[in-house]
Amino acid sequence: MTSMLAGCTPWPEEFVDRYWAAGLWHGNTLDNLLRGWALQYGPRTALVHGGTRLTYANLNRRVDRTAAGFRLRGLRPGQRVVVQLPNVPEFVITVFALMRLGAVPVFCPVSRRAAEVSRLVRVTEAGGYVGPSTYQGFDHTAMAADIATQGPFLRRVFTFEAPGTASPYGGLATDTSGCHYFPLGSIDAPPERTPARSADQVAFLLLSGATAAVPRLIPRTHNDYAYQVRAAAEMVSLTEDDVYLAALPAESLFAFGCPGIVGTLSVGGTVVLAENPGPAECLPVIERERVTLTSVGPADAQRWLDALPTAQADLSSLRLVQIGGAPLPRAAAERIGPALGCRLQQVFGLPEGPVTLTRPADPDETVLTTHGRPLSPDDEIRIVDTDGKDLPDGEPGELLARGPYTLRGYYRAPEHNARTFTTDGYFRTGVLARRTPDGNLVVTGRLEDVPRRADHEDPSGL
Repeated sequence: MTSMLAGCTPWPEEFVDRYWAAGLWHGNTLDNLLRGWALQYGPRTALVHGGTRLTYANLNRRVDRTAAGFRLRGLRPGQRVVVQLPNVPEFVITVFALMRLGAVPVFCPVSRRAAEVSRLVRVTEAGGYVGPSTYQGFDHTAMAADIATQGPFLRRVFTFEAPGTASPYGGLATDTSGCHYFPLGSIDAPPERTPARSADQVAFLLLSGATAAVPRLIPRTHNDYAYQVRAAAEMVSLTEDDVYLAALPAESLFAFGCPGIVGTLSVGGTVVLAENPGPAECLPVIERERVTLTSVGPADAQRWLDALPTAQADLSSLRLVQIGGAPLPRAAAERIGPALGCRLQQVFGLPEGPVTLTRPADPDETVLTTHGRPLSPDDEIRIVDTDGKDLPDGEPGELLARGPYTLRGYYRAPEHNARTFTTDGYFRTGVLARRTPDGNLVVTGRLEDVPRRADHEDPSGL
């Protein structure tokens, strides 16, 4: 068995050998890949947020200095750190800096509140937290301070301040529980040489969209995630001329890596970060930045369509819009391409790993009515009945999956894993689907006895 973070389930050696032999896993960590991208694309624009623009060289330099700053302030390799930031450059910088340090970012939607974040800290034994001082009227620093008093884990809090604002908490501070507070903007130190790490280690932990008393955490390794973003980038023919709009929350499956932020950076493209997926923010940004690709849910796509007659935005740069989340009615699917002047791509995916998507060259009927085929030729998909028996094409049943980027077990959840994975390693998604005779999947909903998914991740993990 390959080594991973304690509490994680590794891929069996026979599958590790298979994925290496097939050339799917390359053995490079995500933060080290960023170093290579910075060398290759140095002066090109990597990130845009409002009036802020960062080149690849500048992004990598800030990741280096932030990683050293985190170490100076007490974070250590292997330590878990909850990251709860909106779509700002600091999210990308923080995540890559923690990975470069060897710490494990724990992605948390900025919408989650004290009870959920507290459980996340306890399950992961997180020693650090990175979040806004306040955001949209909610005091994240006060929440973190309260969580710090509840247990022995959280001892480093790094607060993000939007440009032009100042924290009401001032600068460096320590509370009575021994928790230290630092403005994120102050985390800066001369870069240090970091020890080489194995790409089969956990790069970060994702939060499952399934609601549960105990958070379900998904370990994603450098090997499996690098393969996912590379395959997704190739699938949509992403190039350095592309501009990707991250309109969904940055930590979500598609905004971060399908191909999303990481996939765009991997080819030298530009990532534009938007904090609100609504048309009032996104449509002008598409025109101003000449966005070519984005990902949204069906509800937001409908809002964009409704706003088009009065928005008067030039969207001619768009070439592809990914739609995922709830099933997209055919009538809405038929409107999207002509109204936005681009190709539609329907996508189904879960943060646990399995992704299916239509291809840009697929016939219109396939794009309008299905969620396409698996991302990887090494994805293994089954549709089964309630007894676990495989169903013929056209019959709806539960979708089971295993593959080179699909988890083999949730973090620190052995009892749940025993129910959620078959003995031969297939992930029981809880998703109802059927397969068409030409091999495309149609996702229709979820099993009635599976908890509903929350936030923007229902049911696909978008």
